[in-house]
Amino acid sequence: MENFLKNKKVALIDMDGVIYDSMKYHVRAWQQIVDELNIPFNAEEIYIYEGMVGTEIIDKIFRKATGKEITKERAQELYDRKSQLFREIGHNDPMPGTAEMLKALERAGLRRILVTGSAQKTLLNSINSDFPGAFNPGDRITAHDVTHGKPDPEPYLKGLALAGVRAEEAVVIENAPLGVRAAKGAGAFTIAVTTGPVPKELFEKEGADLIFPSMPEFAAVLDSISGHD
Repeated sequence: MENFLKNKKVALIDMDGVIYDSMKYHVRAWQQIVDELNIPFNAEEIYIYEGMVGTEIIDKIFRKATGKEITKERAQELYDRKSQLFREIGHNDPMPGTAEMLKALERAGLRRILVTGSAQKTLLNSINSDFPGAFNPGDRITAHDVTHGKPDPEPYLKGLALAGVRAEEAVVIENAPLGVRAAKGAGAFTIAVTTGPVPKELFEKEGADLIFPSMPEFAAVLDSISGHD
């Protein structure tokens, strides 16, 4: 495979479903919320909506199920409840293959910056201990740093600004279609890794430059590109 890291200086990396195998816990938390609301829900939709601001996900689910609007106050209340449920049931499960992926990027000389729509402290606070040295202090863009979440390109534009690089000098690693859309909107070379049930076709539709079926397979390709013995 052609060296897609050539002339790249930075990797902008999503968190949920990329760094951590956390989407299953998000889905469980969302499922409990919609059960409490007594509205229909397709769990796989969360994998498609992933990367959006949580209150916007609430609005989408509510509108689709009821045809009605939900107030911002009620949406925030429900999202706060969902975040609490996630903290109660979630675990910091590193995604298999991610440690190898991060090391391969380091060997290739790329600075690694976290770009996530999440504000989950349980995961954000664990990164330095779970992946020591993978991210420099301050090299992260989270939900607290943006006005518009994915699919708006703002998170990745802020990641590029933080790194001080042009879009063509960056590679984005994503697992969600809306994250791919945001990255492409920012002008970056975008790799999708299908760590969830989202079909490959949705990533193709959003313009992903490369698509890998698993993190271990992606890490293996990075190994070969970065010159691992």
